[in-house]
Amino acid sequence: MQYKELSVGIKDVSFGENVTIVEPVNLYGCTIGQDSFVGPFTEIQKDVTIGKRCRIQSHSFICELVTIGDNCFIGHGVMFINDLFSTGEPANGQKELWKPTHIGNHVSIGSNATILPVTICDNVVIGAGAVVTKNIKKPGTYAGNPAKLITHRIVK
Repeated sequence: MQYKELSVGIKDVSFGENVTIVEPVNLYGCTIGQDSFVGPFTEIQKDVTIGKRCRIQSHSFICELVTIGDNCFIGHGVMFINDLFSTGEPANGQKELWKPTHIGNHVSIGSNATILPVTICDNVVIGAGAVVTKNIKKPGTYAGNPAKLITHRIVK
């Protein structure tokens, strides 16, 4: 059996000052803001932007077209999705079928959450294991599958 081995590691990444990376990771073509942390066994693909003072925990997958604001926490094993299988099957490299995800500032996403292509406003907490299928426009705490508002958050 023949196979093609692809090694990535860290390639073509724009780092802000004082970024901490715990290897092994796959980071390529992305931007990571100052004072951020990326844990081991994490993949951050090209055209992803991570803001300042963010913490990306281990085993998370951040696919192309994701933007994460400042002061965000991404728990262990969080999965971002950009392909909604809109044709009934995977896009198979047809990037025009992929959709972007925008995460605001001061957003915490609990372990093993799944984030579909959505926009999440500032000051949101996503519970562990939640599946976010729709845009979140109001600050608060969201949990479940699909994720629903369980506590409204007053921002001062």
